[in-house]
Amino acid sequence: MEATAGKPAAVDQAARTRSVRVVLLPLMIAMLLSMLDTMIVGTAMPTIVGELGGMEHLSWVVTAYTLATAASTPIWGKLGDMYGRKGTFLAAIVIFLIGSALSGMAQDMGQLIGFRAVQGLGAGGLMVGVMAIMGELIPPRERGRYQGMITSVMALAMIGGPLVGGTITDHLGWRWSFYINLPLGAIALAVISAVLHLPHKRSRSSVDYLGAALLTVGITSIVLVTTWGGTEYAWGSATITGLIALAAAALAAFLYVETKAADPVVPPHIFRTRNFALMSVIGFLTGFVMFGAVLFLPLFQQSVQGASATNSGLLLLPMLVSMMLVSLIAGRATSSSGRYKIFPIAGSALMIAGLFLLAQMDTGTSRLTSGLSMAVLGAGTGFLMQIVMLIAQNSVGMADMGVASSSITLFRTLGSSFGVAIMGAIFNHRVQNVMAERAGNSAGLHGAQLDAASLAKLDASTRAAYQYAVSAGTHSAFLLGSAVAVIAFLAALCIKEVPLRGGAGEGAGTGRTRRTASAV
Repeated sequence: MEATAGKPAAVDQAARTRSVRVVLLPLMIAMLLSMLDTMIVGTAMPTIVGELGGMEHLSWVVTAYTLATAASTPIWGKLGDMYGRKGTFLAAIVIFLIGSALSGMAQDMGQLIGFRAVQGLGAGGLMVGVMAIMGELIPPRERGRYQGMITSVMALAMIGGPLVGGTITDHLGWRWSFYINLPLGAIALAVISAVLHLPHKRSRSSVDYLGAALLTVGITSIVLVTTWGGTEYAWGSATITGLIALAAAALAAFLYVETKAADPVVPPHIFRTRNFALMSVIGFLTGFVMFGAVLFLPLFQQSVQGASATNSGLLLLPMLVSMMLVSLIAGRATSSSGRYKIFPIAGSALMIAGLFLLAQMDTGTSRLTSGLSMAVLGAGTGFLMQIVMLIAQNSVGMADMGVASSSITLFRTLGSSFGVAIMGAIFNHRVQNVMAERAGNSAGLHGAQLDAASLAKLDASTRAAYQYAVSAGTHSAFLLGSAVAVIAFLAALCIKEVPLRGGAGEGAGTGRTRRTASAV
């Protein structure tokens, strides 16, 4: 009887493994679309402005997309929990493709900004949808085997985005930087529609519209503060302080409403689980550190080490390759052993070390030395990027898989916004002070946004002063990042190692497995 009972379980396990492999490719394509878009469009922006004009509204092309993505992320997660992940995910892909097509057809900057908001609205559901679907398809114990693929997609987007964007713009025109999404998205849409079968849900609960509106206002205000602060408006200006007050009021009201709502957008009870709360903190801090590094490392290598901006994604190769390999190793080890607490601890410790090493860079630092320091930071983030999501999903029930995935994604997004804003403010302040000391007002420099061509036009003394200033700014920014990473390390020490679902004690016949999908 035991052998007979075990055989269907083995067959079910093999069928589910094939199902995951079939569905994984279109899921990765969808994730790639959401991550690649901003980097491709960023490369095409000078050409877009040259044709459409509206230079004064340039920043809104990115801001509109970012705002729509961040604000819609938790909503998509909740809709997936309420009405089923497949239909919600397909809807997100369709909205993203509609926004892409409309953006490619834009005739002026106002239209482009509006269509980018539509595109961002769909993008908010892409990453969340991928993570939530994988959370339902694959038990946490097995999910580590696939996390290296997710990290590889992220690395591919960071490295290939500028290269692809430049090639498309030069040979096909800037409109194809949006149209390129259409064939890739169509493939993902068709394959997912055909092979992904998840339980259909009919929720009798009503959507928490008030909570969703308050959360949207709060997130929008936060993103605007981190986008505009120190650039469009001074940090102490009425606009920034007003947005901070609005964000605080909206989020406070949101928290109150969620405690009273029958079916809240973000259920407060998920944060009562210690591991989930800790993963929210670590996810925020990882986003803070990683995206700050992605911003300042190419700037340092171009301004101080004389690297070309043409292949800017390749400058991050040591960090990204290290991140990808370590994530793969950590995933395999988690799947085979079921143990995971060591990885957030090791990851945050390496993150502290990597950022501290990068803070030591100066005008005499070689590319080999900076590359090794980047590899240490990459190893740290590699341990953290997917393990954080894995632990968070393992901390909640299947009914909350969508909101758990969207919450961690949102915290990481907000962390990146804060990281770029705060590290950027410290960096620019330090650069300006050092330039004032070393070159006076004659330098005519504002901030630290000089490309290689502009740098070459400076006289030798001013160029040396600027390079020293960038080194000093980099030191301050990465030193702050290292201090922030200490908080992540302390949070990692507090993780409670709860057994991962889908382990040896959970056979294929358990309720958990019966609810997984099949593609056959």
